[in-house]
Amino acid sequence: MKSVIFSAVMLIGSMLMTKSVNAQPTVEAGPKIEFSKEVHDYGEIKYGANGTCVFSFKNTGNAPLIISKAQGSCGCTVPSWPKEPIAPGATSEITVKYDTKRPGPIAKSVTITSNAVNHPTKVIRIKGKVGPAPSNPTPVNNSGPGNH
Repeated sequence: MKSVIFSAVMLIGSMLMTKSVNAQPTVEAGPKIEFSKEVHDYGEIKYGANGTCVFSFKNTGNAPLIISKAQGSCGCTVPSWPKEPIAPGATSEITVKYDTKRPGPIAKSVTITSNAVNHPTKVIRIKGKVGPAPSNPTPVNNSGPGNH
């Protein structure tokens, strides 16, 4: 009888040990990209103002991160990204230049392609509103009668 109880306790114990081992999260090896922000809000920006913004990121993985491509959603949104590998634990930046000579709302995106195991394709966004274009004053015509 003691051996049956002992066997049952050992079986239950081994089942609990197996379950607790399996319950631990698996750590995925490779590079990982983590952005400090994923959306940049220009708010209200003046027509023709500097439309450059920066997205900082960190490689939180355990292998070099390589960004192979960053593509704006249109020609008015131009990204620049590091071409060299980003070491584990290192930070870097993606700069986005928006053409602010386009009055109206801004709602654009940049799609980033990399070897990151957590986000091989990542989308960052810009938003805001460009104010109206400055109006050109009507030229004064001084060539009329009596203005010689």
